[in-house]
Amino acid sequence: MQQKVMFKHCDAAGIVFFPRYFEMISDCMETFFQDVADYPFNRMHENAGVPTVQLDTSFSAPSLLGEMLTLSLECRHLGRTSLKFRITARCADQVRFTADQVIVHTSSDLRPQAWPEPVRAKLTQQLEDA
Repeated sequence: MQQKVMFKHCDAAGIVFFPRYFEMISDCMETFFQDVADYPFNRMHENAGVPTVQLDTSFSAPSLLGEMLTLSLECRHLGRTSLKFRITARCADQVRFTADQVIVHTSSDLRPQAWPEPVRAKLTQQLEDA
């Protein structure tokens, strides 16, 4: 996913204010579910959700206003109800941050529920391709 660093992302020093990276992480995950897993959030959230249960982030270098970041999502582990993945953000060849995240697929009452079989198949394929 491409993300231009915009004024709204930056602090007074002109670098990305770290909480804005978490918005970018969420946008990347939402884009992944729509474009790769064929499970867009508008359909998913009719009766399910994917809350985050763990998020570990390392910041390697600052990102500046006007730069173009490329965020990539790599599936790492698929459980019955969970998914662990890594998002890496780069500007050109320089890593700006990495985030290891675990989400859990839940029912509308926030109880863990198995991934729908078509989604599980697409997530499994992503693991095999990684």
